[in-house]
Amino acid sequence: MTSTANASASGGGRAAQPDHLGHVIFITAAAAMGGFLFGYDSSVINGAVEAIRDRFDVGSGTLAQVIAAALIGCALGAATAGRIADRIGRIRCMQIAAVLFTASAIGSALPFALWDLAVWRVVGGFAIGMASVIGPAYIAEVSPPAYRGRLASFQQAAIVIGIAISQLVNWGILNLADGDQRGEIGGLEAWQWMLGVMVVPAVLYGLLSFAIPESPRFLVSVGRMEKAKTVLREVEGSGIDADARVREIDRAIHSEQKSTFKDLLGGRFGFLPIVWIGIGLSVFQQLVGINVIFYYSSSLWQSVGIDPSASFLYSFETSVVNIIGTVIAMVFVDRIGRKPLALIGSVGMAISLALAAWAFSYKSGAGGDIALPQAQGVVALIAANCFVLFFALSWGVVVWVLLGEMFPGRIRAAALGVAAAAQWIANWVITVSFPTLSDWNLSGAYMIYTFFALLSIPFILKWVPETKGKALEEMG
Repeated sequence: MTSTANASASGGGRAAQPDHLGHVIFITAAAAMGGFLFGYDSSVINGAVEAIRDRFDVGSGTLAQVIAAALIGCALGAATAGRIADRIGRIRCMQIAAVLFTASAIGSALPFALWDLAVWRVVGGFAIGMASVIGPAYIAEVSPPAYRGRLASFQQAAIVIGIAISQLVNWGILNLADGDQRGEIGGLEAWQWMLGVMVVPAVLYGLLSFAIPESPRFLVSVGRMEKAKTVLREVEGSGIDADARVREIDRAIHSEQKSTFKDLLGGRFGFLPIVWIGIGLSVFQQLVGINVIFYYSSSLWQSVGIDPSASFLYSFETSVVNIIGTVIAMVFVDRIGRKPLALIGSVGMAISLALAAWAFSYKSGAGGDIALPQAQGVVALIAANCFVLFFALSWGVVVWVLLGEMFPGRIRAAALGVAAAAQWIANWVITVSFPTLSDWNLSGAYMIYTFFALLSIPFILKWVPETKGKALEEMG
């Protein structure tokens, strides 16, 4: 392992300077389009919630199940993507996801019943789950170690840009429909256009997948050595010893077993410790309640006195904060490391969530018709934006970076799939529970999220490894 790690460091570390960094960035951005679709799909439903409730005449509980239906598909897609990618390649996996995204967008825009909408949400979720595994894995495999943290950050950057764009699109469609989510535009209701527009980025994702190379690791695994050397020179620089790099990857592959679920088992608690750490990272990322802000943001802003027609703009403002935080993380993730960023974020999120919990303890009203006093409303808005900022500059990016690089090669695909599946399950729990928690005690809901933000601090300190500057072959 030592000689392999040293070879990797020399072949892919400081000496690995791509001849055309712009081309490497293009490859990374194309792969991260799956993240864009993830963010777009996660947020676009926010603009259609009330219209779906009215169109199908459903209560909060049923509505939450429909919104969260995609997350069940996400968990299934994430759990199976690693094995699919190992068999047919990362690029083919992206193309399958693009087809499913496209079908989901069309089906979701033209549902004939509530269960039909839920089915198409599951189909789209399966594609998101696949993309959430393949994107970070592919980016990690094509990135020189010196740039890997920043390039891996593209996944989260694409997610937050997808969220922002979906909110802008929703706002534009809502204006065309005179502020009515059920207003008619060209024979379809506004909410149907909101869901259907995702066809455009889905098709773009599919087209871009034809313009980027296959992962060198997969090419070596199927015996396409010359093509692997070409791709390595393309992404790591013509000055590298491509023959040595291919031999190194080949040795690593042949010293590994095929990544299966059974390989993840071991230790006193079922999974290997490193797998539990990956699951913990994924679960904590969701249990702090970040997706509540994006799934239900318009409703939250209305609760602090924002007019419904303007709440979409306030939701977009939150997305801008999200993007700013993500850029900060991209700048510092390779400079100060993964663990320090995560710790900063946990402390900041805990304080912000506690302030939000205090503010919402002054709410009046119930259900979707609640209000806050002016002072508490201001605190709630500031706290929500600070929460998003601290999440974006830390856990939003760091978790994707760590999941793409922390696992030993012999279990990477399977472990990443399990961790991503756990993330989607936790996301589903938060999404379906929030309406009920909100009706019960909105302040209490935010206290629960505060508790998990605080709990993440000792988790980081004790168990999360620092992967800054290490080659993938050194993970073990």
